[in-house]
Amino acid sequence: MESKAAVNMLSALGHEGRLAIFRLLVQAGPAGVAAGEIARALNVLPNSLSANLNVLSHAGLIASRRDGRSIIYTADYDAMSGLLGFLMEDCCAGAPQICAPLSAIVSGGMACGAAKA
Repeated sequence: MESKAAVNMLSALGHEGRLAIFRLLVQAGPAGVAAGEIARALNVLPNSLSANLNVLSHAGLIASRRDGRSIIYTADYDAMSGLLGFLMEDCCAGAPQICAPLSAIVSGGMACGAAKA
């Protein structure tokens, strides 16, 4: 991953509302969550939700699909794993006591991405 993409993703997540949306979508798994359900769960106004979803989408952190009259949003687990991997590059000079637990977290994120296929 290039630094510019990582900065864009981190910037998108650097807002309390967007971080809450992203965490909700990560927890929801590959089935995703309808926009209206996100708004109700997080008590967010529709215009704020739309703006935040747009920022997360442009950063490549979420995807959307239409299901009837609803738009379903999902976390992009590959992008999340890529960002985590980028942040861990050259982790603590390879110190296993630090890197091993972090690597397990990234691997878990990659497994979530495989589950959606």
